[in-house]
Amino acid sequence: MNRPSASNGFAEVNSEQAHSFSLLHKVAAWAVHAYTASGAVAGFLVLQAAFANQARTAFLWMLIAVLIDATDGTLARAIKIKQVLPWFDGAKLDDIVDYFTFVIAPVVFLFQMELLPSSGTLFFVAAPLLASGYGFCQSAAKTPDFFFTGFPSYWNIAAFYLYLGGLPAWGNGAVIGALSIAVFVPIRYIYPSRTAPFLRLTVVLGVGWIFALLALLYQFPAPSGWLVLFSLYYPLYYTGLSFYLHVASLRKKTARPT
Repeated sequence: MNRPSASNGFAEVNSEQAHSFSLLHKVAAWAVHAYTASGAVAGFLVLQAAFANQARTAFLWMLIAVLIDATDGTLARAIKIKQVLPWFDGAKLDDIVDYFTFVIAPVVFLFQMELLPSSGTLFFVAAPLLASGYGFCQSAAKTPDFFFTGFPSYWNIAAFYLYLGGLPAWGNGAVIGALSIAVFVPIRYIYPSRTAPFLRLTVVLGVGWIFALLALLYQFPAPSGWLVLFSLYYPLYYTGLSFYLHVASLRKKTARPT
């Protein structure tokens, strides 16, 4: 996301602050940026596995990309990365990597695994790519109180459950179309590692979900149907909590005196 250029005075202050940090601190900051960028390598490995028709390997690398994305921000804040390297836009790097790993790689996977309708395939490829391009670039993509606006382009998760769900191709296409439209619907979705309400519960349930996914990947190519259904608890929790908090915020606005 583009940001206004800083004034010269502000840049000088930031530069002075950056010089106050030790070399070791700066190396650590660059290491965190490299950690974020490594998600792009995971995305490449998703594509490599998809073209080799290795679904389990592709999903494993998608999961690794998710874990990188879920943890790099915490590391960046811990070492005050914006103060240490004020001239480097880590948020832009994160968005580039996320678009590749959360959008392009899973869409290619869906195409390569022939999970999309044979008629109009290009439409079902283009819809999430274009919709998410819009979603990433809107000014309210992430709100100051840590919500995403519109469906937050979790195409990797969609690809995982569409692959396991065994729906006909037209059913997969319907899901892809609905989620593409949902990008434009300004519902507030929680940021799992930062949205304050129920944060501890969200993190605990998320960690449990990661272990459920690992168990499913271990069982490939024929994972337990019951475990697949159980693992849906987190996407359902995530969606339900997002809608609940969105409605609560609307009620709060309407109740506020003008």
